[in-house]
Amino acid sequence: MIENVPQTTARTATVVELAQELVRQPSRGGIDDYGPVLDVLEDWLAAHGLPFRRLRDDAGGPVGLLVEIPGGRPGPWWTLDACVDTAPYGDESAWSFPPASGDVADGWLLGRGSADSKLAAAMFCHIAADLLPRAAELRGGLAVLLDVDEHTGGFGGARAYLADPEAVRPAGVMIGYPGMDEVVVGGRGLWRAGVAVHAPAGHSGSSRTVVGAISRAAHLVRLLDGADLPGVDAASGFPLPPKLSVTSFHGGQGFSVTPGRCDLNIDVRTTPAFDSHDAETLVRKAVAELDAELPAPVPTEVTPVAAWPPFRLREDEQPAAALLSAAAEAGLPVRPKTAGPSNIGNLLAGEGIAATAGFGVPYEGLHGIDERAHLAELPTVYAVYRQAVSDLLRG
Repeated sequence: MIENVPQTTARTATVVELAQELVRQPSRGGIDDYGPVLDVLEDWLAAHGLPFRRLRDDAGGPVGLLVEIPGGRPGPWWTLDACVDTAPYGDESAWSFPPASGDVADGWLLGRGSADSKLAAAMFCHIAADLLPRAAELRGGLAVLLDVDEHTGGFGGARAYLADPEAVRPAGVMIGYPGMDEVVVGGRGLWRAGVAVHAPAGHSGSSRTVVGAISRAAHLVRLLDGADLPGVDAASGFPLPPKLSVTSFHGGQGFSVTPGRCDLNIDVRTTPAFDSHDAETLVRKAVAELDAELPAPVPTEVTPVAAWPPFRLREDEQPAAALLSAAAEAGLPVRPKTAGPSNIGNLLAGEGIAATAGFGVPYEGLHGIDERAHLAELPTVYAVYRQAVSDLLRG
């Protein structure tokens, strides 16, 4: 039975206090020093007797904090994960409050990272503190991963955690992205590549007719836009189709030179029925067609840069089942969702680790201006996560 939600109000008041401190420490991915935001977390964890250690990348830089609470009985480990680095501020003059505000106004926690995901980080720290006194009763163990290399796209905290020989590999992870209407139980995968299109460079006024690199690249874009992608495969049970996008197009400078090279970025969102191999085959087929129709002295180059598998948990698979059940007990009409964008759950899926990737408070302005998180629902969200974790650790 889920704990009485009103009784969590006093507890979540201190969650908000910690979240405010975190928001007031700028931690934009790849921009700010992560030391101050990690210091806030370490001070809080130490004050509450929680064991923690910093995770570092190959160069020795900090990429996260890991809290580990071993249970007194054998069983699987489960992980709560939230990032404490953030997106950039964008146009600060467009904000109606300082991006590092941390204030509470009209029931909203204000500032970059309030929604994604410093409030979740504060909540998960408190849940760990709640469980620590009764750790001996628990099966397996609980880890809390606080990542400061998520918004860079590197996911350095998660990678360091999974590579750490001292860390127990979790059976599943619950990621604290915001949004109260859905529990994200899956997502499309991705295959990404850079493409270099070549052609002889020359003067734009030359009497010699040459198909330049930009024109060749534009033709490739047309071929890719016209590529025949499959629709939803009902047999797989995956509810979304694959999608191909050209997301970057760069070449040339000024007016008088037709460039010898144009570079494209290609992003393909994959599904179980159209995987990374299929995506690469499709792109290379289009490239071969380009080089046959509009030959150039140097063949077009395709350089794959990333590939993540799609993932989708059944509603009866853990940890999705525990989170959905706890939400239902709290009276929330929460539905499972397979997301179009990829997320850190895809990285975990590639490691064979089940993940949910979103259930939290309502929000506005995520990655945009005036990011804020609504606090009225925090006691309920807190109670749901605490119940889900307790159910998992009871086995």
